[in-house]
Amino acid sequence: MNKFKKLVLATLVVGISMSSFAYNPGTYKGEAAGYGGKVEVEVKVSKDKIEDIKVLPNKETPFVSSVALERVPREVIEKQKLSVDTVAGATVSSRGVLTAITNAVKAAGGDIKELRKRESKAEIKRVNQEYVADVVVIGGGGAGLAAATSAKQNGASVILIEKMPRLGGNTVLAGGAYNAVDPKRQVPQGIEDSVDLHFKHTYEGGDKKGDPKLVRVLVENAYPALEWLESLGVTFKDEVFTVLGALYPRSHKPTAPVGTGLIIAHKEFAEKNGIKILYETTATELIKKDGRVVGVKAESATENITLNVNKGVVLATGGFAGDVEFRQKYNSKLTENILTTNHPGGDASGIVMAEKVGANLVGMSDIQLLPMGDPVTGSLSGNIETTVEDRIFVNKDGKRFVAEDERRDVMTNALFDQKDAYMWVIVDSKVYPTLEDKNNFNESIGDLIKAGRAVKADSLDELAEKINVPAENLKKTIEEYNKGIDAGKDAYGRKLLGIKFDKAPFYAGARIPTVHHTMGGVQINEKAQVIDEKGNVIPGLYAAGEVTGGIHGTNRLGGNALADITVFGKIAGENVVKEK
Repeated sequence: MNKFKKLVLATLVVGISMSSFAYNPGTYKGEAAGYGGKVEVEVKVSKDKIEDIKVLPNKETPFVSSVALERVPREVIEKQKLSVDTVAGATVSSRGVLTAITNAVKAAGGDIKELRKRESKAEIKRVNQEYVADVVVIGGGGAGLAAATSAKQNGASVILIEKMPRLGGNTVLAGGAYNAVDPKRQVPQGIEDSVDLHFKHTYEGGDKKGDPKLVRVLVENAYPALEWLESLGVTFKDEVFTVLGALYPRSHKPTAPVGTGLIIAHKEFAEKNGIKILYETTATELIKKDGRVVGVKAESATENITLNVNKGVVLATGGFAGDVEFRQKYNSKLTENILTTNHPGGDASGIVMAEKVGANLVGMSDIQLLPMGDPVTGSLSGNIETTVEDRIFVNKDGKRFVAEDERRDVMTNALFDQKDAYMWVIVDSKVYPTLEDKNNFNESIGDLIKAGRAVKADSLDELAEKINVPAENLKKTIEEYNKGIDAGKDAYGRKLLGIKFDKAPFYAGARIPTVHHTMGGVQINEKAQVIDEKGNVIPGLYAAGEVTGGIHGTNRLGGNALADITVFGKIAGENVVKEK
């Protein structure tokens, strides 16, 4: 090639580069829809480079979205491209922040088409990596973190592996209610309770199908485990309430939104006490030798990992409500058309691994649905209720159809019988005195209204018009409900009667059935040891949380899950350390 041709080629290359990556220097704002609402960014550019990206305060879900809001901007800056991958488990937030960045870059004069061109990815060859610890915990949700904390407190070296890029599992998506008999909080509210009554509600609420020994362990240890959480820094509100499907006012509310308080406390403990956490690391196989579980095989994007244990493995991978193919094995009606509250990483992989080493499975067909799913996402967020006593359900005809304090399965089955399996939750201004007042997910009613997820009206006639139900039916429904409160007797047999609906403005939020919790899973004993198909303990293998079965029977009470993961996570951590 002669010098002239080389010069022309060089000029063309420079010209392409300058035209593709030329900006008008300055700081530009961009916005887009995220998971929890609007995501805004500030993008600073020089004439040929994206210099900095700041994500402004937003309402994205803590823990779930935080990794995406940090990683996506970082990778855009590193690559100087808009062709970056979404973050597993936070796809909507990832797309939201990337779109916001794109809009800002466009305002700065950037060539969006060129910036979106994908680089071909070189094939990554995984290298072998090996670890040794006393205890390996699989899963970084509430149960796994409780087990890791407990094992560390009892003197073990601990490695926790989590397949998602963040901790929390379903715990950070839960309503945040924790059931425990607690006289110091309940008595001042005039609530009479006992461990035996908690046992009765839990055992009978699951149609007496749960293992009574495990139920007894749960209810007797729920409050001591709550105190343990408090010792780790988790704080609870003084007022005890009744969460959906709890059947009784013994639900404790952490002061932090949803389940983030539990996760933050365990995460901080892990960081301070040397618990090693391997993120984006997927367990693939339990290693069994001479009848004993001695380790875990796992993989990350770059490594084939072998984790050897001196003591044992704690399985805490959660339930399979989000694993459509697997759940259909046990209930063919639960198709992909029925949404789930579960996080994207929730699947049956832990159960499958356990079954391969001989674990017995129990209660697999016991799958719980809730009547409280968001019509678009299936999530629990956006629900305008704050406590069971202070709301009613109406169908598309403006009529009640079930006792709102019933078991979760009873309410859900009743909702399926309504037109389009669709209902409205109705509350009045005594629940939300101001637009700044928040639901159980730390969402203000004002923000829900702005987002179109809730409706506000100054009269029942206006409310009926906005939610498209017959006004006469809705007014009659409210009138009859209020008369029932005066009489102390509800037409649908509701026992937890709260406030009258007589103070405008009124609010409504739409809800549908959604798959929520799997009561079946790996069989364990009172020590959280996994049991095989012959009824024997599998040495070196423990399990806690929703991956286990046999505690809740056919129906888990609302508020029992956080207690379950904490009680049995703590027990698993204590006992795995005792392995010889």
